[in-house]
Amino acid sequence: MVTSDQRRRQLARDKYARQQQRRAEAQRKAKRRNTVIAASLAVVLAAGGAVYASVQFLGDDSKNTEAEAPTGEPKMGIEAKGAYAMALKTNEGDITITMDAAKTPRTVNSFKHLADKKYFDGTKCHRLTTAGIFVLQCGDPEGTGMGGPGYTIPDENLGALGKAGADGKVTYKAGTVAMANTGQPGTGGSQFFLVYKDSKLPPQYTPFGTIDAAGLAAVQKVGAAGAEGGQGDGAPKKPVTIEKATVSAK
Repeated sequence: MVTSDQRRRQLARDKYARQQQRRAEAQRKAKRRNTVIAASLAVVLAAGGAVYASVQFLGDDSKNTEAEAPTGEPKMGIEAKGAYAMALKTNEGDITITMDAAKTPRTVNSFKHLADKKYFDGTKCHRLTTAGIFVLQCGDPEGTGMGGPGYTIPDENLGALGKAGADGKVTYKAGTVAMANTGQPGTGGSQFFLVYKDSKLPPQYTPFGTIDAAGLAAVQKVGAAGAEGGQGDGAPKKPVTIEKATVSAK
């Protein structure tokens, strides 16, 4: 006779096997997608055009990590109308991000949840873009652009930056912090990008925070150093590691 404890262990094993299968499939899809994007980028570079022409803020946030493996979006654990600050201690300087929970409650709640679990501690900012747009992308515990917390959160506050122009874009001002996604609605996870110089982008990335002056200066130094290989998009030449991340009420 199978005991309840044995049954629970079997269910846990079955769940783990399903997760592994989803991870493998997600990785295959991400690899195919990134290959297409890399090819598009190579064509753009060869033509001498804008580097960002066909590049998205990609993040395969269907993957879990050893640091944290939740099965769904965390329950609301913050004051929905409160002001919060995310402090990032990095090897290139401290960065403080002011977040408005009234405008982006589910985004702020997710960051608080993950930071409390030390999800971001010891992770690298894996991507720097220095032409067309000017951003440093972080929040992937794997450092590959394909990692995420195992759940997604909805887009929020998309109208905050005004109405899109004829080119379908709005200005994400220097100091803005926004969510990365796969280019599809509601696909945010843990990856985010720090804008270190005014950048024109489609209004499809949740703007949820603002960098303090000292933090912006630190990111701008990273941007000035450029990306590896002298490319306009790639790993930052000056590596950035988030040593510790905390989120607290202001």
